[in-house]
Formats: sequence, C-alpha cells, structure tokens
Amino acid sequence: MRDRVVVVSGPGRVELVERDAPELRDGMFRVETLYSGVSAGTELSFVKGTNPYLHVTWDAGLGLFRPGSASTPYPVERLGYMQVGRVVESRTPAIAVGTVGAMTYGHRSGWVADPVAERFVPLPDDLDPLLGVYVAHMGPICANGLLHAAADLCGADVRTLGDGVRGRRVAVVGSGVVALLTALFARRHGAASVVVVDPTPARRQVAESLGLETLDPEADDPAVVLKTRWNHAAGDRGADVVFQCRGQDWALQLALRLLRPQGTVIDLAFYQGGADAVRLGEEFHHNGLSLRCAQIGRVPRGLAPTWDRERLSAETVELLRQYGDQIRKHLVSAVVPLDEAPALLTDLAERRRSELQVVLTG
Repeated sequence: MRDRVVVVSGPGRVELVERDAPELRDGMFRVETLYSGVSAGTELSFVKGTNPYLHVTWDAGLGLFRPGSASTPYPVERLGYMQVGRVVESRTPAIAVGTVGAMTYGHRSGWVADPVAERFVPLPDDLDPLLGVYVAHMGPICANGLLHAAADLCGADVRTLGDGVRGRRVAVVGSGVVALLTALFARRHGAASVVVVDPTPARRQVAESLGLETLDPEADDPAVVLKTRWNHAAGDRGADVVFQCRGQDWALQLALRLLRPQGTVIDLAFYQGGADAVRLGEEFHHNGLSLRCAQIGRVPRGLAPTWDRERLSAETVELLRQYGDQIRKHLVSAVVPLDEAPALLTDLAERRRSELQVVLTG
C-alpha cells in the first residue's frame, strides 16, 4: 500500500510523493484522509523558509532557540495539523472501523496511528466532517486564547471558557482563520462587544458575513474610535482584552493601543519577521499593560489537567455546532484535491493566490 504525501523539499519547492504505508501492527489503526486543512501561517513559513526550526536548534529542555543544526531540516514531510480521516482498518478495540475523527498527521492520503501516542477525536454524527479540520488543533488554539484571557482575570479559578470575556469589551486584531474563530468564541461566550480590526477589505467582509463588527485601521484610528466608545471611568477607556492574531509587528503595536489601562493583549500570532515596530516605551509603559502569549503547547499555569486539549476540542465542537453553517459558507474559501497541493501552497507562498481557508480532499 502506498500513501501520497505533501513534502517541502526546500524553500519554494513543494512536491507530492509516494511513500510505503507503514505496517498495521497490533494496537494500531489506519485512516484514509477525507479532509486536510491548510494553516497558511505555519505551513507557508516552511515553504518560504522563514520558520526558525529550519535554521537553528530548539532546546526543549531550556525552552530556547540556540545556534546549531536545524531542528526541522528539509525535506519537511509532516506539513499541516488539520486532518479528518475515516478508520479503514483497526487492530485495537479502542477505535472502530468506520469511525470518522480529527487528527494532526499532515497532508497525506492516509496514516497509521497509535491511539496511545496520538490524539484521535471522534466527530459527532451531527457535525459536517469537513469542519472537523478545526477540531484537533486549530479550534483548540483559539479556545486556548480565551482560556488565557480567563486565567488573566481569574487566576487558577477558571470555571468556564468565557470567564475572561463574558460581559467585557473585546477587540480582535486580524481577520484570518485564528482571528475569526477567536472572535466567534468570544461572542459565543457572552462578550458585551466584539470588534474585528483588519485593513484587508475582503477579510473584513468575511467577518461581517459572520455577524461580526469590523473597523478599518486605514480609515480611522481604531484606538481613538474604540476608546471614545468604550468608556469605563475617567481616564479609563478602551478594550478590556485584545486578541492579537496577525503576525506582523504593526498589529501588536495596534493591539496595545486599543487596551484600557492595565489591560491585557492575548497574543496568538507568529512573528516570523520579528517585531521592530512595537513601541514598548509608549502605551505599553504608560498604561501599565500586559502581554500574554497563548500557544497551544500549554494551557495557563495551574489549569491543567482540568483544562486539557480534549476539553478544548470539545469546546470547538460546540462552537461548530452553533456557527458551523456560517463557517462552512464564509470561512472555507476553497476545497481542492490533494494532488493540487504543491501548486496551491507555492502560489500562496508567492502571493499569486489568496485564500482564507483551503481544505484539501484526500
């Protein structure tokens, strides 16, 4: 048996190659890929050659990037983390043949998995399996952003995912997939206001189609607009919390300017080019602001094991149950065969093509 696998062999070089499928041993199961979502930020960083793992060593013990050989050298053979597969063979009683579930094994036509070592999230029958691309990893990334906002307000006493946004004024910088799912999470969990700020008209139009309010930072200064509108007390204006979801330094600088004094930016962005435009001597210093990075590799300190990846996936399923039809209509901008992945990823990296959410079909 052979699997087709998307491989990045070098900067700007993407191929579809065939690999022998691993043997199905006792305790394991085999899936055939139904859908595979493209994460434009992370994946394109490998295509462009900008991901730090390609150039230096990640010391997991110290939590540092250090000079040395690449931690993920070319060729990159496990690209992507948004897969949905159907179980076609199983040698474990834990996973039944025919089950459809979400996983994170990269863009390929099939996969052999160990249920002890890998996550397999069965999808409910009432959920469009295409939307399952968000369940294993992408949705939990966004849910973890809300969890960080809750921990910022409540410490270890977080009861619900909405504890950091309920009744509060929320701004979201960016309008890519992470930003829009995060904004929908905030609305679902009772935010008093949610405003998406992004300069791209097409992206704002998608946000508006999802029922979200938007602001164009190139039309008016959104910090002045929101601080005029959101008045807490004398000298206390602005967003209670800002989710920063666009990986450019101007976006982080803008996020800091949107906050009320002593507010917090929850940062979900990946700054491949650094952040030279961030002016820490301005609003960050004078308003006593906080900046928290919310990465899916860890939940806020003190919240594990109550809040784990499985719970964040369950929260994602509930989000998709509420907004799935809208997400399918407005967020998923292209569905293409796996065979077209090399040309697609190259075109996206070279900006010859623009898409919000591409889903590959196995």
